[in-house]
Amino acid sequence: MSPGIIGKKIGMTQVFTAEGLVVPVTLVKAGPCVVTQRKTPTTDGYSAIQLGLVEFVKKNKTNKPTTGHLKKSSAEGVKYMREFRLRPGDADLKVGDRVLAGEFKPTDKLDVIGMPKGRGFAGVVKRHHFRGGDATHGSMFHRAPGSIGASSFPSRVFPGTRMGGRMGSDRVTVKNLEIVEVDTEDNILLVKGAVPGPNGSYILLRRSAR
Repeated sequence: MSPGIIGKKIGMTQVFTAEGLVVPVTLVKAGPCVVTQRKTPTTDGYSAIQLGLVEFVKKNKTNKPTTGHLKKSSAEGVKYMREFRLRPGDADLKVGDRVLAGEFKPTDKLDVIGMPKGRGFAGVVKRHHFRGGDATHGSMFHRAPGSIGASSFPSRVFPGTRMGGRMGSDRVTVKNLEIVEVDTEDNILLVKGAVPGPNGSYILLRRSAR
């Protein structure tokens, strides 16, 4: 049993259950993946596997260090690689083994990790949901952050104070999402609900620990 798989987000749709209920799902092209490295406690201090997503990649787009690394697993067409920690009960996968969507089944729970779209610079109203000031005539305080610290003491701004800045483009993990359906022919998983990231982005699907 693989601890997880790498996929690409296709988009969202909805399916009907046997009871006639509508369920929103996200289609994920999960795999095929190949084990490109095996880390063991004796050599690396912990147990993990490195998976690579097999897709069409031009040879001139892969540098020499990556090409040499992939020769050990005889993996071609791998550009995106990520590591998954092995937990008790996971299969002892070897370098060169393939991981497909068929290893998962409906009702399995996954933690989905993705990178959302970056929104650029945003103020405190949009970024942190500040209420803002009065919008009436004469007010000069509409969407400003207000006071960010006292003057005499402590005479500085505390780290972590909510202010304007770059919004989005932070790694997001959504836990305990349920697999609704598995298409083994096309390696597609139908995951209940929304997953982070735009359509076409890489996402990691890791078996939930809880």
